[in-house]
Amino acid sequence: MKSYVAGLILLVAPGVVSLTAQEKQNFVFNPGTPEGQILQSLGQETEDAKKISLAQDFLAKYPKNEAAGWVAAQLESGLLAEKDNDKVLEVAEAAYANGPDMDAAYFALKAAVAKEDIAQAKKWSARTSEAARKITASSKAPADDEGKQQLEYAKQVDAYSEYALYVLALKAQPKDEADLVDTLIKQNPKSQYLPQVANSYFAALGKAGEGAKVCPAAEKMAVDKNAEAMLAAADCNWRGNHAERVVALAGKAAETVNTRTKPEGVSDSDYATQKAALLGSANFYTGVGLTMQMRYGPANKALRAALPTIKANQQLYAIALFDLGLANYSLAKPLGDKAQMRQGLQFFQQSAEISGPMQDQASRNAKLVLTELGGK
Repeated sequence: MKSYVAGLILLVAPGVVSLTAQEKQNFVFNPGTPEGQILQSLGQETEDAKKISLAQDFLAKYPKNEAAGWVAAQLESGLLAEKDNDKVLEVAEAAYANGPDMDAAYFALKAAVAKEDIAQAKKWSARTSEAARKITASSKAPADDEGKQQLEYAKQVDAYSEYALYVLALKAQPKDEADLVDTLIKQNPKSQYLPQVANSYFAALGKAGEGAKVCPAAEKMAVDKNAEAMLAAADCNWRGNHAERVVALAGKAAETVNTRTKPEGVSDSDYATQKAALLGSANFYTGVGLTMQMRYGPANKALRAALPTIKANQQLYAIALFDLGLANYSLAKPLGDKAQMRQGLQFFQQSAEISGPMQDQASRNAKLVLTELGGK
């Protein structure tokens, strides 16, 4: 009896993660045997109900067959179509006990996301990523186009394992959000989704009573393209009086923002607004860091650039105005440049108008500069 190699197409992820390659599980089967006949029928079936019935029949009769992982994934895909997420997870667990299968894990993860089941999502995200990375970690280059497609598919499945944690984190309560992002950081500290959730994550840590974790987490995440984490780390170092680190982080954040590509699904206008806000923050931290170093010329330039985009945050705005007052006064005093001293005076006066920790000192500085200018 003739044997055949199965090359049966599995479903790919819809939505945000575009999986263009098709995963094929190759195994030899004999269509003349009872199990081979089921596999052949399953590979040709397009109706979910019939696919489910065939897959269940096969797994009940041949649970240890080499094709069992592939069949389980087919069963899960049919159950997903019918939104029977609990059954998907049940099938996946049984399949996993017989050996990891990337597609079976992937469909289980989709079911966990659909249920918004955080514990199951964490488990299946890790399993999906582990299975995918066994394929992508191979040092051997794909031998043909099919191999290239399978490699690309595995990469995108791994990316979906990260997306699943990210999308659930956006919906979760602070404690769960922090937990999900912690899991994502552990799974891939350079994940493309970490910049998008960074600020929300830092806020969630505070709300969950874990504010002490913000600065260590920001430092850990301040890598690759995560400008948001770089700016959070810059803030931590500013408050800790580490001027050199503040300037370095803010500069790297600005460089990162300027070289980023616009994410899919974000409009040009929204992206322009986001970019301006990030660059404004980068200029602010650059300016206050330089002020700490008494490098008043470049501080003056950076803080002036920051003002339009940080005005909504009155506390940061007051600090920027105060430091601009200090920078302009310090630059002008040795030269006797009264015009620039008056600019410094104006900045101090504006800072003094904002209620907060800078108000009293800004008011006193304004009076002193005014006196030096002869009350004019």
